[in-house]
Amino acid sequence: MRKIKNIADKIVAGIALIILSPIMLIACIGIKLSSKGTVLYKAKRMGKDLKPIIIYKFRTMRMDTEQEGAITAIDDDRIFPWGNILRKTKIDELPQLFNVLEGSMSIIGPRPEDISIVKKYYTDKEKTTLNVLPGLACPGSIFNYTHGDQYLKGKDIDKIYVKEFMHIKLALDLYYLEHWNLLYDVEIIIRTIYVILITSLSSRKIEFPMEYRRVFGKRDYKT
Repeated sequence: MRKIKNIADKIVAGIALIILSPIMLIACIGIKLSSKGTVLYKAKRMGKDLKPIIIYKFRTMRMDTEQEGAITAIDDDRIFPWGNILRKTKIDELPQLFNVLEGSMSIIGPRPEDISIVKKYYTDKEKTTLNVLPGLACPGSIFNYTHGDQYLKGKDIDKIYVKEFMHIKLALDLYYLEHWNLLYDVEIIIRTIYVILITSLSSRKIEFPMEYRRVFGKRDYKT
């Protein structure tokens, strides 16, 4: 099944790059017109089997600012306006389709995390999310997209992320890994596209993901 998934990943990534190439071109032009610097941002993340990888993103932050931490707050003033649009629509993540083609990522899988956070804060159980290739989307990333703004605000965002949010997200990804099958991956692809379209084009609120309700058995999570 995993071999089928790997083959399907590359086929989907190749088709997606062809279909989405006009959007990616517009993203590149917008970055060049909005902010001086490179179009792509290369980030070091922890990959499968605790091996560091480089992932690609469209740059969304000004280059004349210093990196303040591993996690970027929702209201971070280093993000330029066009970059904010790319983040909101998740277009900034599309270059990771090249990561899928080269074999360092999958279409669906736990999102790749900052190396320092993995080493310092992941529990042994949470490190099992690194037994598979990291992905473009997963239940944790959907929850982050729809409800992360409730958590990731304020100063010292890394501490807020680790204390208030990270373990929730990883619990959802652990549920995904325990119940994984190819149809589940297809469902997550459809769900991801749906929540991005709804959130980008309307003010409609998205319910907590199914995995959250099954893991915690309630709507609100308290640490």
